[in-house]
Amino acid sequence: MPLDLTTQSLRSLKAVAEAGSFTVAAERLGYTQSAVSKQVRALETATGATLFTRTARGVQPTAAGRALLQRATAILDQLDAAQHDVDALAGRPAGRVTLGGFPATAVQLVPQALAQLAVDHPDVEVEFRALSTPAQIRQLRSGRIELGVIAVGEALPDYDLTGLETAVLPGGPMLVAVSAEHRWAGLARVSLDELRTERWIEGRGEAGEPQFGVWPSLGAADVVHTARDWSTRLGLVAAGLGVTTVPSLLAAGLPRTVAVVRVDDPSLP
Repeated sequence: MPLDLTTQSLRSLKAVAEAGSFTVAAERLGYTQSAVSKQVRALETATGATLFTRTARGVQPTAAGRALLQRATAILDQLDAAQHDVDALAGRPAGRVTLGGFPATAVQLVPQALAQLAVDHPDVEVEFRALSTPAQIRQLRSGRIELGVIAVGEALPDYDLTGLETAVLPGGPMLVAVSAEHRWAGLARVSLDELRTERWIEGRGEAGEPQFGVWPSLGAADVVHTARDWSTRLGLVAAGLGVTTVPSLLAAGLPRTVAVVRVDDPSLP
């Protein structure tokens, strides 16, 4: 006789097996514990088999439970895929995408974009990875990420983007970050020559991978500290231990202990 099963009961079965607990499974599903127990009992009645046993480690599926779980998982995966296809045809984007971004984008640009995406397209899941531009290009080509936010332009390498679809995001000039107590804090601009007297905090990336740090056209500079991540770099700046170059997209997310200033540099736009 064909089994008369519901998707709700199959999801309850799967949740209990994964959680090892009726209580935890109910919390994950948003049901009451009694509702989950009722769904599992209905499955046991329909199959004529005991599906779970209680042990010292919690609830464990029996051999019959494991057999049904294997089929239930495949059925639920197919149903979820079908819903994804229907949503796509109806113009409702759904699914999972892996996004890369150079580390500065993680301060404000990417979090704001993901927050808006969650409102506009709640069925789209995004996994974000903070990666250097060269690492993103490699992972885009290998299929490890599907989208990337990379840094290109003046004073940066001429990356080979052949075969990759690109779109230009609104940008802005590079800036110099200084302590809020620095003599430049509050100024609109400084000259390139003025930068030569400053101590610099430099970014440290993988070998051969460029990082924001010393102003690109400055040449020789007094580098007093290097740091891999932005929080450390900006912490050193805030403490008055040096200055560093930052992209415009980072400016709005800086702490109040850090100020930014533009540079009159004829070699850059």
